[in-house]
Amino acid sequence: MDAASEPEVAVPHPVELGIPPGDLWIFGYGSLMWDPGFRYLERTPALVRGYHRAFCINSNRWRGTPEQPGLVLGLDRGGACRGVAFLVAEADIRETIKELWHREMRRRIYQPKLVRMRMPEKTEARCFTFVADPRHMGYAGGLTVEQTALRIATCCGSRGPNIDYLTRTVEHLEELGVRDHNLLRVLEAVRVLQGRES
Repeated sequence: MDAASEPEVAVPHPVELGIPPGDLWIFGYGSLMWDPGFRYLERTPALVRGYHRAFCINSNRWRGTPEQPGLVLGLDRGGACRGVAFLVAEADIRETIKELWHREMRRRIYQPKLVRMRMPEKTEARCFTFVADPRHMGYAGGLTVEQTALRIATCCGSRGPNIDYLTRTVEHLEELGVRDHNLLRVLEAVRVLQGRES
């Protein structure tokens, strides 16, 4: 389904999402880390426990097509995830949620959640993020490194090749001092595949 044929997404009010009054932290673990698309007061490295970053979401638009879906990241259950948290002013929360909803929730493949996060110097806070819904038909959890690499090496969508999304994520994590070993294994497998094709 392309953007023109997708139904309009109804955006809930922040209160409906359980978002409390005051400024709001938003946790990014994929493209939001380098391309948030919303105004924020500050950003900081952050750690969320209970979920890990995984290529578990089929992408039939941004990084693939309906005929050849690519893969993008989601928060999957178990483990922990290091990413970036953005503090959004209370006055901007409603507009920010609207922007995020149109970007992330067109297919309802994510579950918006408030979770606990830890920031530098052991400061803790609640943050808003998007968790993969394993019941959704677009969920692609459980793929091996080789299966994931094959998809990423061969797919391209409206925002470019799937490999660009992977390399950009790895590069940004390295800037934060984070080595995501699963993503590095996938990247190495993609490079092996590309080497065989050249």
